[in-house]
Amino acid sequence: MTSDAPLVLVTGATGYIGGRLVPELLAAGYRVRVLARHPERLAARTWAADVDVVAGDAQERVDLRRALDGVDVAYYLIHALGAGSGFADTDRRTAEGFAQAAAEAGLRRVVYLGGLSPDTADLSPHLRSRREVEEILLDGEVPTVALRAAVILGSGSASFEMMRYLTERLPVMVAPRWIDNRIQPIAVRDVLRYLVGAAEIPDDVSRGFDIGGPDVLTYRRMMQRYAAVAGLRPRVIRAVPVLTPRLASLWVGLVTPVPPAIARPLVGSLVHEVVARDHDIAQHVPDPPEGLVGFDDAVALALARIRDLDVRTSWNSASTRGAPSDPLPDDPDWAGGSLLVDDRSREVDTTPGSLWSVIEGIGGAHGWYSWRLGWVARGVLDRLFGGPGLRRGRRHPHRLEPGDALDWWRVEKVVPGRLLRLRAEMRLPGLAWLELSVEDGPGEAPVFRQRAIFAPRGLPGQLYWWAISPFHGIVFGGMQRNIARAAHEHAAAEAPR
Repeated sequence: MTSDAPLVLVTGATGYIGGRLVPELLAAGYRVRVLARHPERLAARTWAADVDVVAGDAQERVDLRRALDGVDVAYYLIHALGAGSGFADTDRRTAEGFAQAAAEAGLRRVVYLGGLSPDTADLSPHLRSRREVEEILLDGEVPTVALRAAVILGSGSASFEMMRYLTERLPVMVAPRWIDNRIQPIAVRDVLRYLVGAAEIPDDVSRGFDIGGPDVLTYRRMMQRYAAVAGLRPRVIRAVPVLTPRLASLWVGLVTPVPPAIARPLVGSLVHEVVARDHDIAQHVPDPPEGLVGFDDAVALALARIRDLDVRTSWNSASTRGAPSDPLPDDPDWAGGSLLVDDRSREVDTTPGSLWSVIEGIGGAHGWYSWRLGWVARGVLDRLFGGPGLRRGRRHPHRLEPGDALDWWRVEKVVPGRLLRLRAEMRLPGLAWLELSVEDGPGEAPVFRQRAIFAPRGLPGQLYWWAISPFHGIVFGGMQRNIARAAHEHAAAEAPR
């Protein structure tokens, strides 16, 4: 990469596609800048030191001016999926502001990744919003390439994970009748190839392009083909006419890690047949010599990534607008009022390394070393109110990085060997954090400190804290004792015989 190479801006770099696009652009020789509301979540990415990071929000004009200064091509990978009923308004305002800022900055090209949809006015809210954003960008002064994709097949994709968990967990299922609608899925590596190639499309081209893989399948057939690739028995699927998209999304939310707020627009999109109308994109980005990746190969590649613990980005990597965020509890400018804290410390007869191994491995399949019934009940309650619950799990069984989703928490800060800070993304009347730290003790044994921190929002927040306070001894006290015991067992197992 040279200093005179074109500079491209990637928005949504903490998300599923954006996080994978950045290294592809670097490999193609571009200089890359990213705009991120939470730059700290990019620190652990292998490419973080090779890009220019601008901290800011795409809804703020000042931040956009800084991010777009000197940029040749901008990738618009922003959408408010999962942000609630007002996501379409948010998407519209953000796209309008971005189109205007791109024109003022004199960009050569904008590239947008939207949704494949049929030629009908009766679209699902999700696809209608994607089409509206596309039209806003195409109507702007900067030439725009809008790529339209249906189901994206890749480890960590929300659509893929929804299909994977439904197929694996339900050998027999009842499904809506539109499970037999046709869909043209596409492998994530082909999506990335089109995105990178779109930067070089001639300046006089400003239009949308349908992109899809070589297979056109029904969703029923996709699940059966997934089962075959994964080595599962054929699934028994019965279609019924009474399962509405809303009911289906609630059902998906209970069975899969994808919460109803995200499952609802995805399920709603399946009401339509989404098949590419043309393959004009090949005139500008030719197919590879070996051809596009087929469905079975895409599934096999994704499962290999999952098996090898090499899932680089996931649908839950992206920060959700409206989720609890800054200010941090240790911010000197904290203005959120008084903080309520449950602070517990104990010396642990183990090594600091063993204690940290247990702390960093918390959550997911390892559980929370506490009152299991209480955690499960709280997770189910959170799912019923549209939160993530406990089903998001964790990206890697042993390692955590800032920005990782961890059940209903988000990893906010990691100081290896010393501190893990988690921020709650569950439905709460306030902001909540959980800090687990390894501190120096008076002797050789480390001290395990555990802090549950809550910033209440008004009277409901105060009442919530005091209502659950009687259970702190069971939940947090039990967690501290069990983590200490697990750390001691870990040290004993690691000791030379």
